[in-house]
Amino acid sequence: MRTFGGFVFNGQRVYGEVRGEEVHLLSKPYWLGLDFSGAIAPLPELQIDVPVAPSKLIAVGLNYADHIAEMKRTPLGTPLIWFKAPTSLLPHGGTIEIAFPEHKTDFEVELAIILGARAKNVSVERALDHVFGYTVAEDISDRDLQNSEKQFARAKSFDTYSPIGPFVYAGVDVSDLPITLRQNGEVKQQARTSQMIYSVAEIVSFASQGLTLLPGDLIMTGTPSGVGPIRERDELEAQIGDWPPLRNFVMQARRNEK
Repeated sequence: MRTFGGFVFNGQRVYGEVRGEEVHLLSKPYWLGLDFSGAIAPLPELQIDVPVAPSKLIAVGLNYADHIAEMKRTPLGTPLIWFKAPTSLLPHGGTIEIAFPEHKTDFEVELAIILGARAKNVSVERALDHVFGYTVAEDISDRDLQNSEKQFARAKSFDTYSPIGPFVYAGVDVSDLPITLRQNGEVKQQARTSQMIYSVAEIVSFASQGLTLLPGDLIMTGTPSGVGPIRERDELEAQIGDWPPLRNFVMQARRNEK
C-alpha cells in the first residue's frame, strides 16, 4: 500500500507520498502522474490539507441494505448518484460548520474512490484500471432539506459537509474492510465494505456511462446504518481498515450578513 496526500508547506499547497515520517514531494498532483520533485519534508512540519482536488464530487446513496431499511426506502435496482459541490470538501482536523442548527443534520461514514485515469463507458471488468486509490469520507446531510426537496445536492453540499482524508491509499484491496464512525468516542456506525450492494467496480462503471470521469474525481460509495445527528462540540472519528482515522470537530456556522 502506498499513501499520498495534500499539504500546505511554506504557505503553498503541495502533494506528496507519505513514507513513514517523511513526505516525498511531487511536482504535480499524484493523480496526474508520480513525478517526484526530489524534495523531502518532515511530515510533522506539514499541515494536512484536502488530499485531492476533484473536478466532480459524486455521491452514491442506498448502497447498504441496513441503511436502506433505517431510512425507510426501497432498493432502486441501480446505484443512486448525485453531485456534491467540491467546495464542501474539508480536510482532516477541520471543523464541520452546521449550516442550519435548527435542522437535523446527520453524519455518514463512507469509502471514497479517487479516479486515476479518464473513464467513459467503461465496463465493470475494466473499471478498477481507472481507480488511483481510496480515502475515508463523511457525507454530512441536512435531513430537513433532503426530505423537503426532490434533489439531494443542496442538503449535502454546504461548505465543510464533505470531510475526507487524512490521506489517499493506493494498491489496497477495499472489497472487505471494516468501516466505522465514532461520535465523541462512541461507536455509531460499524460495518464492512463487503456489505455494499454495488461494488467499487460497478459504481465506477455505472457513473462513467455517458459521463466522463477525470483523474482526481472523487466518488463516495454510500454509508451503512447507524447514521445520526451531529451537534456543536462533537468530535467525529471515521476509519476504514487500519488506515489513520479521519477526525473532525463540529460547530455551528457563524453567519455574517453582507
